[in-house]
Amino acid sequence: MLARAMPRPQPDAQGFLALWPTLMLQRRLPGHEHANRALQRLILEMESAHGSDLTTDYRSGNLLAQDNPAIAWLKDCINKSIVDLLTRAGMRFQVDWGLQGWANVNRFGDYHDLHNHPHAYLSGTYYVAVPKPETPVATRPDARPGCITFYDPRGAVNMTAIRDDPQIEAEHTVQPEPGMILLWPAFLHHFVHPNLAEAPRISISFNAVLKWSDAYLPDQR
Repeated sequence: MLARAMPRPQPDAQGFLALWPTLMLQRRLPGHEHANRALQRLILEMESAHGSDLTTDYRSGNLLAQDNPAIAWLKDCINKSIVDLLTRAGMRFQVDWGLQGWANVNRFGDYHDLHNHPHAYLSGTYYVAVPKPETPVATRPDARPGCITFYDPRGAVNMTAIRDDPQIEAEHTVQPEPGMILLWPAFLHHFVHPNLAEAPRISISFNAVLKWSDAYLPDQR
């Protein structure tokens, strides 16, 4: 799939240049309601058959390879989102990838510790069901149940953070909603906060793995 060309970053008229951005995508997919009902049924049936390790055994199969209308819809939406992100990033050559996906069923107290996704180029999550806690969390004012937090990939950059400096933000937290898709560079560390609702939080995570071409090699000229 081909993304349109964009110029390399250049200083503005006053000499300022913004470098090393981390481009992410966050959007809600239109028409997700019907698909989410079908996806939720499919995933809960898979969990019943597979057991409690469905979420942690993410390498055992590829959910996005299933022959299912809702899966086909989601796969098309993921591929379009990837094209949109590559276009915005300024890729100017053919980029081909394969998708590998898995289901997450997070019950009360479940979370996913800090991690990134090795061997992938882009990673993402699509949210099928996002319940809200029945009661507020009173013990910690900074608790963010059900959220996902991304961290600045530049090592130790937070040591120079000062208020209102837009170049340094140690973390970025998203409160997911059903129908939301998130897409980010696979190197980006992220943490999935505990589900504190009685109902399960259901999502589909995925990786875009490049089909290698020498055209991907950076131009150092």
